[in-house]
Amino acid sequence: MATKKKLDVSEDFSIPTLSDESTDLGEIKINNSVVAGIVRLATKSVQGVVSVGGGGVVEGITDFFSKKESERGVKVSETEPTGGYQIEVRVVLEFGVDLAKTGFAIQESIRDQILAMTGNPASKIDVIIDDIKMDASEEKDELSDYYVDGQSAG
Repeated sequence: MATKKKLDVSEDFSIPTLSDESTDLGEIKINNSVVAGIVRLATKSVQGVVSVGGGGVVEGITDFFSKKESERGVKVSETEPTGGYQIEVRVVLEFGVDLAKTGFAIQESIRDQILAMTGNPASKIDVIIDDIKMDASEEKDELSDYYVDGQSAG
């Protein structure tokens, strides 16, 4: 019968953190498209955001064909000396929201999620409000007032 040998774990054994893994085991690189995905999801989680992206028609078509969905409406670059991210996000907000407060809430959400998920800070977060739109349910109500049984009421 074979005896099992116990794994000798010394007391200084600890789970490596992100920086420990980077120096001792090699590098951990986070692709900018992953950071862009975090930015999109953090932005969409803010109340009053209708969509991310949706700038002009030409930019929308260009983004659609040239970028992955997670990168649409988001630009991410790294600042070399500090290691932080510079972020630009383009949004469409809901009609009636306080634009400045919603923009600030977007910045805070992005800042918190980027730091929590990557360990790197966002050094600059620009929020560009490209458009405002009615809530989808309000648009349907408005259209139903205009069209009655498929005919124009006006």
